[in-house]
Amino acid sequence: MIQVGIFTGYFPYTLEETAKKIRDLGFNTVQLDATFKDMDLSTDAITSEKCKKIRDTFRRHNLPISCISGYTNLVHPNPAKREANIKHLKQLIRFANELGSPYVISETGTFDSDSDWVHHPKNKTEEGYEECRAVIQDIVNFSRDHGVTFLAETYVNNVIGSVEETLRLFADIDDPHLGLLMDPTNYFEEHNIDKMDETLNFIFNALSDKIKISHAKDVKRAGAAQGVKMADIDASEAHTLRGVGMIELPAPGLGSLNYDLYLQRLSKHYPNIPIIIEHLEEEDVPRAKKFLDERLLVNGC
Repeated sequence: MIQVGIFTGYFPYTLEETAKKIRDLGFNTVQLDATFKDMDLSTDAITSEKCKKIRDTFRRHNLPISCISGYTNLVHPNPAKREANIKHLKQLIRFANELGSPYVISETGTFDSDSDWVHHPKNKTEEGYEECRAVIQDIVNFSRDHGVTFLAETYVNNVIGSVEETLRLFADIDDPHLGLLMDPTNYFEEHNIDKMDETLNFIFNALSDKIKISHAKDVKRAGAAQGVKMADIDASEAHTLRGVGMIELPAPGLGSLNYDLYLQRLSKHYPNIPIIIEHLEEEDVPRAKKFLDERLLVNGC
């Protein structure tokens, strides 16, 4: 049966407090955000000792770490910022197995200098793609050297933002150390938001064999055009995004994603895959988990 988890980053506490709170809510796995109030986990401060302490703490609470967040803008147009982003991601990859999982995840990024979540014209050029592909190839090579699989998460406003672009990336980097984080909500835009089932089936027909981990949030058409919508919570920027333009990305059960079809397609090939809840506030976690648990029960997965 599919395993329900949550990002640790929605719980802004010490390591021990975070693990306890998540376990008390009935979860049995987590996606690890390497941020805790009582630990310095900046790039150069990450050590083997700290990583093993994190891993062992979650294990003691019966919360195996299924994957690790490495979210960053891989193609930031500022060379110094890009270098720092990739350096931090590689540090997480270097210590991933000591943190408890061989899977490290990031979206591919955008050439926009102000936001990681908005489109930039260069994203959809051949030059932009080749630049991004080269960065990802380097990360995959580094991952291979450390016994890790890098998971790319497609997002519409990034360089790799569509099913077709995702397929191209996997064709160009045909390597078992590159996998896919499946989040179907990230493929929806104005042109396909009203073609829910058709789009979901297209995503899974094309990409099912690449999936390693899955996410649970929601998607819906916004009432009016908006800029980048962010939530006011104590979490990283990756966890505060709630939508861009005419697309909102709320918590599970608060949008129009056909969860029954999503879970049916997901469980067909991955009956025991972790599905990680996101895009919510801590107070909303019990509701979101109840919603997801109910859909899994109804669908027998």
